[in-house]
Amino acid sequence: MTMPDEMTLDELRAALAPRIPAHAAFDGWSDAALASAAAEIGVPADRAKLAFPDGPIGMIDAWIGLVDAEMVQRLPSDRLASMKIRERIRAMVLARLAIAAPNKEALRRALALLALPGNLATAARIGWRSADAMWRLAGDQSTDFAWYSKRSTLAAIYAATLLAWIDDESEGDADTHAFLDRRIDGVMRFESLKAKLRPDRDRHFSPARLLGRLRYPVR
Repeated sequence: MTMPDEMTLDELRAALAPRIPAHAAFDGWSDAALASAAAEIGVPADRAKLAFPDGPIGMIDAWIGLVDAEMVQRLPSDRLASMKIRERIRAMVLARLAIAAPNKEALRRALALLALPGNLATAARIGWRSADAMWRLAGDQSTDFAWYSKRSTLAAIYAATLLAWIDDESEGDADTHAFLDRRIDGVMRFESLKAKLRPDRDRHFSPARLLGRLRYPVR
């Protein structure tokens, strides 16, 4: 096991990321929260700051990356394989909420920080990454425009659900679960309608489909 004072900055970042939220709940995503997390593993605050040159946004980014990874561990692909697609989406979103639950106040503060005008591009990138992680875990193999539309749609569903969950005081987060179900139902109905109206794709040339096949060639 690498000692804290021997860690690379990447290793230090990974070691600090899961510890910062507990302190961010009280001190915000700040140098104070980072220093407290660093003290837990015996690392000087100045060295800990080197692991997050992008400051609070970098701390949030690293933590959400851990949520992405833990989601994959909690929901192995063979477990999801037996579910319908709507059930997979629901399971993944709820798993992410369960992972974040111990640090709900830290998440509230993180969302407020990401909502600032100067951080919107980073917020979009982080949201897209999480949506991509969910679709990959769900077994998505789309290669055309659907690859992008699926991720943008799921990112929107997840973001809206997070906002609903942050202020949910219902027992067992029942209101959030109902909200998520309504969002998924709405998307599924829309996709069903699109499928009925869409012309036979195999009878029409599609530049997007061609580019997708070039990206993921058939083996």
